[in-house]
Amino acid sequence: MALFGKKDKDEKNASCCCGGNCDAESMAKAAKAKTEGAAVKVLGSGCAKCNQLEAATKAALEQLGMDTTIDHVTDFAQIAAYGVMTTPALVVDGKVVSYGKVLRTDEVVKILQQARG
Repeated sequence: MALFGKKDKDEKNASCCCGGNCDAESMAKAAKAKTEGAAVKVLGSGCAKCNQLEAATKAALEQLGMDTTIDHVTDFAQIAAYGVMTTPALVVDGKVVSYGKVLRTDEVVKILQQARG
């Protein structure tokens, strides 16, 4: 590639959030998944920090007497549909309320109380 020349097709796709697999079908699927499923979601790859956030969220939901169904989203296209680039992230009712850190149970309780009114 020249310094100011055109990018090769492969280089252009490599900069995409999903490695060049963005097509209308995958983007529609990610947008649909964003609005469906549990009202509380943990976004992340399934690493230890993501699992810690999921456990803290489950404990907070139990403490508040709420439905403890949590959807753990590991698909990077779906995570990117939320605009999240740093995981773990917590989504309540379709809105990202925290990202990039593991919350303690008491922090999640406060967030859930604010989000649900």
